[in-house]
Amino acid sequence: QVQLVESGGGLVQAGGSLRLSCAASGVTFSRYGMGWFRQTPGKEREFVAAISWSSSTTNYAGSVKDRFTISRDNAKNTVYLQMNSLRPEDTAAYYCAAAYKGDGSSWSSSYADWGQGTQVTVSS
Repeated sequence: QVQLVESGGGLVQAGGSLRLSCAASGVTFSRYGMGWFRQTPGKEREFVAAISWSSSTTNYAGSVKDRFTISRDNAKNTVYLQMNSLRPEDTAAYYCAAAYKGDGSSWSSSYADWGQGTQVTVSS
């Protein structure tokens, strides 16, 4: 089982940037596809971005494409989400998730392990 710990959330003004990190432990990280999802109260969790276990594939939700970038550092067992040009509608709790040999899927059901989340709040 993968243990996942997110960090890097906070309060930022619209147009600003944040970088989220998700540190993994307990498994061989390089064999896991990783995803970022977000959720606001009363809404379903939605896909943000994903990267395959081989790093050959990245996948983005249309609402964040060209603003957010997912990357991974296998030496540090960490996946990142660089978020630029943030908007108030990006405000949410952000969760990272892991899938063994994951191919960068946008489906939350593809991911077996989840972190506790980190809050991102974008003020207008």
